[in-house]
Amino acid sequence: MTDFGNAGAWCREIWQKYIHEGDTVIDATMGNGHDTLYLAQAVGESGRVYAFDVQKEALEKTRARLEKADVLDRVTLICENHALMEKHVSCEVDAVIFNLGWLPGALHDVTTNADTTIEALKAALRLVKAGGFVTLCVYPGHAEGERELEKVAAFVKDLDDKRFDAVSRGYENIRLKPPKLFAIAKKQ
Repeated sequence: MTDFGNAGAWCREIWQKYIHEGDTVIDATMGNGHDTLYLAQAVGESGRVYAFDVQKEALEKTRARLEKADVLDRVTLICENHALMEKHVSCEVDAVIFNLGWLPGALHDVTTNADTTIEALKAALRLVKAGGFVTLCVYPGHAEGERELEKVAAFVKDLDDKRFDAVSRGYENIRLKPPKLFAIAKKQ
């Protein structure tokens, strides 16, 4: 059987290809820290990861995961809404990643929000340097996720094609509403 993968795997394909030792990246939605750990390992000792989440539980789980892997020293954990990333990151970055939705394993009453996600995406595009990129994994399986998908898709569609290349990838015929990937590259 052919397996086309999923949005999470497609994001990792992009990260593997374009995130390198010494890079500076932002994990806009750290969750349980799986992506933060991956990014910390990818940027190496000379790189930096800034990781955001609004929930203290996410920071605690991520901190424990990073300590266990001995990479906490290359990560700055920030308990803040991702829409305010420019308040904490003043340098250009190589990449910004978003994995939208709720904290896996926690109650689903706290989710990312379409309006703040669009503000965070605008900030990410200002922070990412020419030649850098942004990925968004959007989960439309709940009401706010559906709204987020609509707003992100409209925002990405309206990006200036002289400044950005933008693609999306997702399944079109699955009724369970699987996640969709958006990737945006800032042109040189």
